[in-house]
Amino acid sequence: MLIEWNPGRGGAEAYALWLRDALREAGDEVRLLTSAAGTAADGTADYVAPTARRPAARALLQIHDPRAAATVRRAVKEFRPEVAWVNMFAHHLSPSVFRALGPTPVVLLVSDYKLVCPLGSRLLPDGSLCHHQAGLPCLAAGCLSPPHWLRDQLRYAAIHQALRRVFTIVACSSWMQAELKRAGWPSLALPIPALPHPTLPQRPADEPRFLFLGRLDREKGVDLLLEAFARMPTPGSLHLAGVGPCRDALEALVRDLGLGDRVHFLGWLDREAIAQELALAWALVVPSLWAEPLGMVAQEAIAAGVPVIASASGGLAEIVGEGRHGLLFANGDGPALTACLMRIATGADFPEHRLMAGDPEEMAQRFEPGNTLTRWREILAAAAGMGSSTGGGSRSQR
Repeated sequence: MLIEWNPGRGGAEAYALWLRDALREAGDEVRLLTSAAGTAADGTADYVAPTARRPAARALLQIHDPRAAATVRRAVKEFRPEVAWVNMFAHHLSPSVFRALGPTPVVLLVSDYKLVCPLGSRLLPDGSLCHHQAGLPCLAAGCLSPPHWLRDQLRYAAIHQALRRVFTIVACSSWMQAELKRAGWPSLALPIPALPHPTLPQRPADEPRFLFLGRLDREKGVDLLLEAFARMPTPGSLHLAGVGPCRDALEALVRDLGLGDRVHFLGWLDREAIAQELALAWALVVPSLWAEPLGMVAQEAIAAGVPVIASASGGLAEIVGEGRHGLLFANGDGPALTACLMRIATGADFPEHRLMAGDPEEMAQRFEPGNTLTRWREILAAAAGMGSSTGGGSRSQR
């Protein structure tokens, strides 16, 4: 298994750890290779590829990183894998890891936009959704500077060459499958399930209480949420659980909006603390500006019986049924988000501050991790079998 381990531990990293451990428990022999950008799987990675710290060096190494390639070749020589599972690679490992895998068949999980968008967000500079294919529109829209755009011509040529030797591409949602198809890359859709976590009996707070779980980053739309929350005439509180580069700016925005002690920054929470927050919440809010590739936090909230307010474009719409699991609003539409908050706060929707009986169980069954593990083992076995019969990986999508 190869995955970049970004600073912090997001959904992709948590999912990789779960899959590694689940495959091992099922009797498969698995080794994990990460970049050194983060914690290297909390120190449990079997192989760690060096990472450039300086932006200028990283800009070049994103095209070809000989150190990452050497680490992969060493892992292949020592471990002799039948198949390689790869997730994120474009930021720190570079497409050179695919060539270093030699004839080993590759299964690639795509859980973000980096393969189809140089910025990785599919957002234009004004925060609106981008509907163009990568290329000259990236330069014309001001997403990339001319030097960055020219560098990326080499980078994406290397990425596309690497993708042509992938045996199977797996998209994390039907939405991502469609995005990859538009870019010319057929794939399977295998939604990432919410990982098992403790659940507590719901005891909604006495006054409206909204919860955000995620990175404090631009595409997550937390500033949009704060502005929408500030327009609410009713009392209530907003709890923000997560860390990220926008923390200081968001705290300043809270002060500017006069929200005072109505907004609480909780920092990073473990799964037990998240369960406690979900038990108290009237709704989880996922105000993403970008079209979320999937939206695992929505799965977790619904499985815990908590309504979800979410932006409508992207994988979230595959999870949140309007009126059944929560409320949807157009990405980036602040007044519409305020209206959704008000519908929850006034009891116009979900007056009991919880979902109908049976809906949480249905969501848990729909995204049951055991079923996903079975499917992953089938996909990996098919790739390994094709590799052994042909002596290497050939492009095939089923």
